[in-house]
Amino acid sequence: MSNTIKKDTVSFGKSRQPKLIFALLAGAAASMTAVNICSGSIPLSLPEVWSILTSPNDTTESIIVWKIRLPRALAGVLCGGLLAVSGLLLQVYFRNPVVGPFILGISSGASLMVSLVMLTSLTMQLSIMSPFVTTLAAIIGAYSVMAIVVAIASKVKSGVTLLIVGLMMGYLCHAATSVLIALAEKEQVKGFVLWQLGSFSGFKWNEIYLLIGVGGLLMVAVFLLAKPLNAILLGEEYALSMGINIRLLRMLILFCACAMAGMITAMAGPVAFIGLAVPHMARMIFSTSDNRILIPGTLLMGALVASGCDFIARSLLSPVELPLSAITAFFGAPIVISLLMKKKVQL
Repeated sequence: MSNTIKKDTVSFGKSRQPKLIFALLAGAAASMTAVNICSGSIPLSLPEVWSILTSPNDTTESIIVWKIRLPRALAGVLCGGLLAVSGLLLQVYFRNPVVGPFILGISSGASLMVSLVMLTSLTMQLSIMSPFVTTLAAIIGAYSVMAIVVAIASKVKSGVTLLIVGLMMGYLCHAATSVLIALAEKEQVKGFVLWQLGSFSGFKWNEIYLLIGVGGLLMVAVFLLAKPLNAILLGEEYALSMGINIRLLRMLILFCACAMAGMITAMAGPVAFIGLAVPHMARMIFSTSDNRILIPGTLLMGALVASGCDFIARSLLSPVELPLSAITAFFGAPIVISLLMKKKVQL
């Protein structure tokens, strides 16, 4: 495991009015969700949306809200929050500020397994269980890549080496995916290419329920890990002195992080930079490394950022919808670069 982060960069000092910041982030995320529901080819006012939500009917507007806009808005909130928390967990696990599901190849591994399902006859054979098959495939892919990266990380001390390993795993997964694309039917390739662009559109209610159920259980586990995460930031020796089972803690961190990243990649496609940039934004806003504050803060910040990026993706050049991953990259990359230049990227 990399020891890139030094102990003197870890700050558990009192955060800047966390309750007020939580309230502001929650309000901003709720407002962004409302904007996403109201905006579109058929604009709706807030009173109209409220009327539709409280009294569903068979009108065109009601169908649009209940079957298209509301699931998409909730998907943005849930996927963004969970993906950001996944990135936070991995940064704490590796004690390295520039790791995340995308950079370490976890999303690439999930993409490879999803491509195996979508680009082969498995799609027809297992369609009855959809979307659970693609979700399971993505989680398996995420775990496989992560297991390789962790095995190598345990034998090397350099954080740069770890990042290179993650990038190489991503390239290998991409190469295998390219071979599957070359052998697949045109209709299957079209669907997979659209999936690779990343999008919260097309979410069904059973997928939302899955996100709420599984994601909620994972978040409960993550909240319970907040204090052990703080301890491990100060070093394994300190954590052991506190009576923490390091091996079990590592397994739980990886389980939660990989399950979140794999599930979201399966449903929304590869969404870049949310897991990398948002945890740093949360640390900067709250001015602390205390995971008891950062976990809910990152969850809310991720929901806000993902919802905002989704709004930009579908409204900037409307009626053309831009790839979600392109918007998140344009948003996240400059933030990470600026923080690195200012040397404010720390745990």
